[in-house]
Amino acid sequence: MTKLRTKVCSLSLAISAVSSMAYAQEQAGAVEEVMVTGIRASLQNAIEEKRAATNLIEVIQSEDIGKLPDQNLAEVLENVTGVQITRSAGVGTGVQIRGTDANRTEINGVSTVGSGAGRSGINFEDVPASIISAVEVTKAPQAKTIEGSVGGTVNLRTIRPLDLKETLIAARIQGEDSSLSADGSLTPRVSGSFGTNWETGMGEMGVVISASYAEQDVTAFRPRADRDNLVVGDNDANTPRPDFSFLPIQFLNQDYDNYKYETSNVTASFEWAPDDNLKLYTDVIVNQQERREESSRIQASGVGTAEITTTSIPTQFETVNFGTLQGADGSQELGSIQAALVGVINTNASGRGPVLRMSSDTNSRITDSDIFRIGGEYSFERFSVRVESALSTSESSTPSLNTTLNFINPNSTQPTAALNENGTPFAYDLSDGLTFGIAQGLASSPTKEQLLDPANYRLRDVNVTLSTVENSEEAHRIDFIYDLDQAGITTIDFGYRFSKAESTNDDIQSNKSFRAMNHSAPGNLFAELLSPGPTNFNAADGRELYVRDFLYIDPKLVAADLNGAFDTLSAATNTHQAPLTTKNPLSAPSSQNNSYFNITEETQAFYGQANFEYGILRGNAGVRYVAIDTTSVGRSTVTGGAIVDAVNTNDYDFWLPRLNLAADVAEDVVVRVGYGFDIRRPDFDDLSSSASYSTSPNPPVAIGNPSLLPEEVESYDISAEWYFAPAAMVSVGYFHKIRSDVFRNKQVDPYSEPGTNYRDITAPCEQGGVFNPIADRNVFSATPGTGICVPSQTTINDTAETTQKGIELAVQYDLSEFEHVLGWASGFGVLANYTWQEFSGGDTVDVASSRANQIFAVSSGGAITNATFKQSLINLSENAYNITAYYEKYGLSARLRYTWREAYRSEDFGSTSSYPWGFPVVQEDRGQLNASITYDITEQFNIGIEGVNLTESSVEQSCVNNGSVLCFQGLTDRRITVGASYKF
Repeated sequence: MTKLRTKVCSLSLAISAVSSMAYAQEQAGAVEEVMVTGIRASLQNAIEEKRAATNLIEVIQSEDIGKLPDQNLAEVLENVTGVQITRSAGVGTGVQIRGTDANRTEINGVSTVGSGAGRSGINFEDVPASIISAVEVTKAPQAKTIEGSVGGTVNLRTIRPLDLKETLIAARIQGEDSSLSADGSLTPRVSGSFGTNWETGMGEMGVVISASYAEQDVTAFRPRADRDNLVVGDNDANTPRPDFSFLPIQFLNQDYDNYKYETSNVTASFEWAPDDNLKLYTDVIVNQQERREESSRIQASGVGTAEITTTSIPTQFETVNFGTLQGADGSQELGSIQAALVGVINTNASGRGPVLRMSSDTNSRITDSDIFRIGGEYSFERFSVRVESALSTSESSTPSLNTTLNFINPNSTQPTAALNENGTPFAYDLSDGLTFGIAQGLASSPTKEQLLDPANYRLRDVNVTLSTVENSEEAHRIDFIYDLDQAGITTIDFGYRFSKAESTNDDIQSNKSFRAMNHSAPGNLFAELLSPGPTNFNAADGRELYVRDFLYIDPKLVAADLNGAFDTLSAATNTHQAPLTTKNPLSAPSSQNNSYFNITEETQAFYGQANFEYGILRGNAGVRYVAIDTTSVGRSTVTGGAIVDAVNTNDYDFWLPRLNLAADVAEDVVVRVGYGFDIRRPDFDDLSSSASYSTSPNPPVAIGNPSLLPEEVESYDISAEWYFAPAAMVSVGYFHKIRSDVFRNKQVDPYSEPGTNYRDITAPCEQGGVFNPIADRNVFSATPGTGICVPSQTTINDTAETTQKGIELAVQYDLSEFEHVLGWASGFGVLANYTWQEFSGGDTVDVASSRANQIFAVSSGGAITNATFKQSLINLSENAYNITAYYEKYGLSARLRYTWREAYRSEDFGSTSSYPWGFPVVQEDRGQLNASITYDITEQFNIGIEGVNLTESSVEQSCVNNGSVLCFQGLTDRRITVGASYKF
């Protein structure tokens, strides 16, 4: 309470000081709207809007109708100072504002909801950039700004009908090509807009309708190599082991990610102004997206056993320096160790060796997102009032049928009836990227014909999912503006908003594993589903060593007819098991009671805000009061098999004071100061009392925390902006955030026995982790079956404050004012921004896995036996910059943009969801080059070409620390888009 009184008192003093000012300067007139016709005009309009704002915002306006500077909204935001993005398979999907993903997304000021359990709003990949006329990022909120953001609020604005100066009819058609696509064809993208307004006997009316349809084929190759095992050195000359300890190959994975996007969108807006005092409006946005996955994974599994790692000795090693970790008790020097670099992993006399597995992933997401808004604005005397109701909904289903096959190598010792696997030799060379493939020229090396023979494959896993997620938020608000018409305080804003958010998750799935040969159907019983896998894994980097000949269950066939594929596999299983007394048939997917949840949240918000002007000062000060009630309903199975609802409720309230000052200290210089207090609500699944289990022993079991509190964030901003030419600006800013109750992941790994890596297979798990009753024991136990201790993961509130601070620099300039001197060269311009940021504080630590601690004990010479790591902020780069050079003249518009960001901790590391070594990976420094060029054939007709990731910049991820041990790579594609647009 003391901290809150201090904040309120500070704001009261600021308001009183402003109120005592004697005279107010004439309010600045509204900036005349400029019709956006190109790069330079859009940049000028954007900085004029930024300059006129009383709080700190960033604006990007479209260069033309349906033409933001990038096709993807995440990549559009990458142009903004202080914003970095993360990519999935090379496409921008995540946005970090000032180092955090905890932001909000609105469309026309209306809150949006996402397709999952997050709170940031609609997925950027779900919204086509072609329907957006401008993007506004609020970094310093006002009292009337809706709460819920740590970094900033992104507002996507569409064209407003009554703002049109003339009838709008525009169309655009494009085709995109991916350098890694196996299809080799252009994917279409079309969009069009119609808008007009007209005078009637009942006032002015206007309408805008925009529609778009887009397909996209996105591909990335993601090799993975695990070296988180230990072989202890041996001085005995009779063993093949060297006299030093080293890290052998533990696991190899060749991940081929392919996503097919199909997105359609219709946006309609209607406005009616019966007279000068009244305006009514309604918006409808209907968005549908299908994201079909057609991915595959080739694994060399089971290579970490002692009988393999101590005989398949690498021929070359590299020194891995683990560096220093800041742990719970201070700095930890982890030391260095030798690691496998080049070698062959052969099969042995008993047939043990790398188990060759092929997985097909069809994790589709089908999402329908709708936004409805209706409202009106009315002015009378000194009062203005706006009343608005809105509804945002998102319904997603995730149909998938994922399968894994075991290759039974006919040249290796054949497996027994108890286990449907044997060895296939692998060769690896990690000296220049993570390259590996099937070893050739050995007695156990399979031929191409054997690798393409269905009879040599056995069905190992079938996972079917038909899960659904339904999210919604309804909101009703009323906002008042009272014009004081006096010195000092010019207007008073106040209002009320009620919202009800709801999220329902229902996991509908079936997971079946076959470990015994007599249960596992051979491939010739379902040969109609088998196809040769993609052979172009070397297309991104020209590698020689990779798995190129194999069969897998074709994800295209599965995606086309999921039910038919399931029936085929079920029939094959039944046919194979028909002679058996004990059968293990496939089962249809059903709702998983233990993972179901329904969460509702009601929020009431009141705010009051004073807007003021005096001399060179302008700004606002106010406070927002928020009261929140949540109800979390989960299901659990009790003794006797009955299903009961577990209901948890919580309520809390906050006062959120906010202050913004802008001083026009010179004709072209603006200095800003901002203070704000905000909250961030937990994700819905973090509030769930349910738990979701996987059939794999690797992913952690997510355990909800209904008692989780919202995160609190106190922000300070100061900046200076110099507008030295019509489309030019230099700015510098500093921000400082104090965050408390930060959301942290707490993962507890199960204990693994030294040497064998075996885990406990009985409940409870006394030495860490949680018992998963349906997980396959895999290589973690000598006893085949299901039920084993796996990692557990829970979201908690950090007990200590975290501090973020940063500096943001930006420059924008063009040579247009020197046309009389430079002629054609006056068309050049440049934009550049740089962000430096850092964080400190927090008490939550990640704990190294037991296997990692065994390694650190050797690498540190016994100094470290229990390594910990103070959690960093995920996706935060300390340094990042963005440079754009453009040219616009004589109907030609060209742009070249290079974006670079420094290494950061990431949770996106491929097909595994558990932290390798117990820590998030480090995504190393990476830059990307994009370019575009368009030409106006006539005033109405325009053609263009765009390129994304022109240099095919790869992603490299290290485990434990920066540059320590390379464990993941992402080999991304180059995307080229050609197209034309026409304005009637």
